[in-house]
Amino acid sequence: MNIYGAFLKKQISNYLFGSVVAVMAVGSLILLTSLEISIVEYGRLLIVLLLSFIIMAVTEISVFLRQIKPIRTALLDPEPALDVLEAAYLHTHQLPRHAVMRILGPHLLGLSLPAALMTFWMIHTGLLTIPYVYLVMAVVGAVLVASMHALIEFYLTCSAIIPLIKEFRNRAMELHNVDFSLEGHVFVPIRPKFLISCMLIGTFPLFLFIMATHIRMNNTGTGLLVGVQNYWVWAGMVLLIGTLFSSVAALLLTNSVQHPINELYKAMNNIKDGRLLQVQDEYSDEFSKLVAGFNMMVRGLQDREQQSRQLLDSYFTTLAVALDARDSYTAGHSLRVAEYSVIIGQLAGLTGQSLDDLRKSALLHDIGKIGVPDNVLFKEGNLTDEEFDQIKSHPVLGENILRQIEPVEKMAPYLGGVRSHHERYDGKGYPDGLGGMDIPLHGRIIAVADAYDAMTSDRPYRKGMDHEQALAILEKGRGSQWDPQFAGLFLAYFGKNIHKDEREYPGCTG
Repeated sequence: MNIYGAFLKKQISNYLFGSVVAVMAVGSLILLTSLEISIVEYGRLLIVLLLSFIIMAVTEISVFLRQIKPIRTALLDPEPALDVLEAAYLHTHQLPRHAVMRILGPHLLGLSLPAALMTFWMIHTGLLTIPYVYLVMAVVGAVLVASMHALIEFYLTCSAIIPLIKEFRNRAMELHNVDFSLEGHVFVPIRPKFLISCMLIGTFPLFLFIMATHIRMNNTGTGLLVGVQNYWVWAGMVLLIGTLFSSVAALLLTNSVQHPINELYKAMNNIKDGRLLQVQDEYSDEFSKLVAGFNMMVRGLQDREQQSRQLLDSYFTTLAVALDARDSYTAGHSLRVAEYSVIIGQLAGLTGQSLDDLRKSALLHDIGKIGVPDNVLFKEGNLTDEEFDQIKSHPVLGENILRQIEPVEKMAPYLGGVRSHHERYDGKGYPDGLGGMDIPLHGRIIAVADAYDAMTSDRPYRKGMDHEQALAILEKGRGSQWDPQFAGLFLAYFGKNIHKDEREYPGCTG
């Protein structure tokens, strides 16, 4: 069912729950059973109630349709304008308040007034044999019933509008890239809401009991013992219904407080777990201010998180640049390897944090070369076995360097790529001789990017080879030296982009 249909269904059920139970149950069950009148007069009073109820229902439905017109317009339009969505969003927040007026007006003017006039006419013409004072008490009782019905409808509407508020915010974001929020604006203050609710919850059963008792006592003509027995049966019924109404109202009242508290508590747990998520502003009272303040705090934390992330990115880039600055021939090597690794990662379907971890691992993949002596690292001739072992130690040295950075768990995503970027797919690499899928994912990707840039970069002892030759070597080494999937993705990508501007792919000689 669409959201508009679901909302209408919810409102109809709320109406039936509040209106039918309040008017029919209290009006007919309590007031009528308290009167000692003939069955014919009971029938006449039931007709009065039925006619008045029809008038009230027609009036209330017409008012309701006018109240939901902005909501209906926004929901039924597949692409509503921003001002239409905003008007519907603000109007939805005011529906609980409108619901109170919608209930009180039709109850008092559509039910009580016609019922009072028809009853007055029946008493005046002799069709009913009850005192006029009972009519006054019935009007007072109708006001109490209408007030309780309005209270229940208010809280039920507060719950029913939440899906609408979410829908309008979602559609505004999807269609116009705008997010709605009351930003602390209060439509229904908590103080009067709680004062009126508590007053009605406390006084409704008392007033109902007093009025019904007065009518019952004045119509009782039985003996004392029988009268007392009948009184307790009847009084128990009055107390039961009064308590039921108070309990329902109290439950709705506490739920209206518990829901936003639970939402804020869950949001605080999200922050504790590192998820900086804002709370949707679904409230029309002071909880809207609380949510607005909470979201302001979250935005501040998000800004600080973004600054910290940028600072960390700059730190990684600075380390890579500082490392490359040791050798003018390999300047920019780490940055280029990071670019190539990201290309491969994207082609392999990596996104978000996983892709960012890959980029940072690639930036620092050679950080261990800081521990390799210059006379070995920059030697132009052939290396001795001992010198080559020193070169081969740089992945482990790099991992050990990163392990010294606090907090240790923040560096964990980068260790695998740094340590294993010289492992071979056939298991003949170093430092651990890992093979195939045992090599960490980042290590297998960086190995392809590192090899390509190493082959196409100039060295003191050789000139870098051209683009096609490097790709041919990668093709030859697929499945032996390099992961066949990642090498294949890299080859396919550059095979289709050979003629692109070389500046987009530093190191390519095209």
